[in-house]
Amino acid sequence: MKAVVLVGGEGTRLRPLTETVPKPLLPLVDRPILAHVLDHLVAHGVTEVVMSSPYLEETFHPFLEARGDRPTVSWVTEREPLGTGGAIVSVLDRLGDDPFLALNGDILTDLDLTAMLDRHRSRGVAVTIALHRVEDARAFGLVATDPTGLVTAFREKPPDPISGDVNAGTYVLDPAVLRGWDPGTYIWIEGEIFPSLVAEGVPMDGFGSDAYWLDLGTPEQYLRAHADLLAGRVAGHAYDAPWIGPGARVDPSARVGRFVAIGPDARVEAGADVDGTVLLSGSVVEEGARVVRSVLGTGATVGAGASLAGSVLGDGVRVDPGASLDGVRLGADAART
Repeated sequence: MKAVVLVGGEGTRLRPLTETVPKPLLPLVDRPILAHVLDHLVAHGVTEVVMSSPYLEETFHPFLEARGDRPTVSWVTEREPLGTGGAIVSVLDRLGDDPFLALNGDILTDLDLTAMLDRHRSRGVAVTIALHRVEDARAFGLVATDPTGLVTAFREKPPDPISGDVNAGTYVLDPAVLRGWDPGTYIWIEGEIFPSLVAEGVPMDGFGSDAYWLDLGTPEQYLRAHADLLAGRVAGHAYDAPWIGPGARVDPSARVGRFVAIGPDARVEAGADVDGTVLLSGSVVEEGARVVRSVLGTGATVGAGASLAGSVLGDGVRVDPGASLDGVRLGADAART
């Protein structure tokens, strides 16, 4: 089984964390987001994956080399952004004639891909789209289906809160229906290819489930993903909570809440208070500091006695001792008092 994993986005909503690291390579508890995605694919029989990205491409190669061949990954250099559809169309020559999976590389899910593939084959459709039920679809837009589950329309983001099924970013695709699109062109699969196929009467199935699903596009969702993993809400994952990575040090007098992930070689010093927070590799919370609902980038430091809430620090950022910050995002190598 083959898959295309879409990793080309710039992760602008997660800046400053994504200024130096692509979103799929950000740590998610014990390994990068992309490692979770690839592990999930392997568990459902995927043996070959194709990926491409025009953004920080060079950062992916060490990760892929260290990972080995489960699954085998082919990298295609994307000189310019091609969009979610263009990235898939441009690699069709590597995928053969059988149905393949395509999915976003920044989604945390325990979706049953095997059941999705089985349904795709049994229904004889050209496209199957994973659907996720939300109470407020304003951030997503809606996917309408008929009583049999076939997709009938893609609706724009509603102006008011409304519940419904949204595109969960995982697809089974028959390559034949994509071969009419020009490779090397920017194409949006959700807004161009799928609506065109529906208009042409191409059969598309909506695969609904109660699977866990979360788009990791914002700091709030990134923190929520950690909390959900540490709470055991994602099938196939089991972590100690709080999670303390190799080489990390927590002073016995520090208070660390349950939903905290402390990355390798990070440090929480005496009397510090940390809750609902992710500390990436080598970051430091100094003596008596308080950090809540925040993300500290690699090598970032919150100085002694400082207070940080609802904030994101980029790599190497230092918050000076005694500072009090709430709701800020500080880019790499910044210092704030």
